[in-house]
Amino acid sequence: MREIVFDTETTGLSPADGDRITEIGCVEVIDFVPTGREYHCYVNPQRSLPPKVTEITGLTDEFLADKPLFADVVEDFMEFVGDARMVAHNAEFDKGFVNAELNRHGRSVLPHERFHCTLVMARKKFPGVRNSLDSLCDRFRISLETRDVHGALVDARLLAKVYLELNGGRERRLDIFEKTGGGDSGLVAKAPPRPEALPSLVTERERAAHSAFIEEMGENALWSLYNV
Repeated sequence: MREIVFDTETTGLSPADGDRITEIGCVEVIDFVPTGREYHCYVNPQRSLPPKVTEITGLTDEFLADKPLFADVVEDFMEFVGDARMVAHNAEFDKGFVNAELNRHGRSVLPHERFHCTLVMARKKFPGVRNSLDSLCDRFRISLETRDVHGALVDARLLAKVYLELNGGRERRLDIFEKTGGGDSGLVAKAPPRPEALPSLVTERERAAHSAFIEEMGENALWSLYNV
């Protein structure tokens, strides 16, 4: 299942009041695991940034002045997204801004069903506690060292890790079961092979003592077949 975990930075809280997107960060995940494919861009919002936004995101009017307009990046953005489900923390917020930009540029808006909210997931899983992205990272012991300000791509990468944990954690990456393909035998356990064998913990002294013990049992000792 291909999904896009994404985040946006904006000039404010409401596209209805004219606030615009300033940054988009996307991480492709398949079966909840990041594939390494990402999309990132800064966007000239064509309006000034409030000081509070600059304090939170680190973005300035001067930095964004020579960045492309949304009209210049929309094709690449939509091509990367494709028909995948869009996963965001507080998805209603990000959906509102993405669809406002798409509508502003004569593009079809993305339907509500395309969006999946990790904040809603977290509130169901951990009711009655804080479920901000920072809080979830702390709960799942996900490092925030790479993040000094709120950035769309940095936050999308963190959210991808949180999303995996919300869906069962790293064990989702293990191919524990496979179909046997015969009758109704159903599922059987399958342990994935190790890329390298674990080193032996038996010392040479212990190995020699064990060999001597087996020799005392005589040449017909069953253990001699496994004395390697």
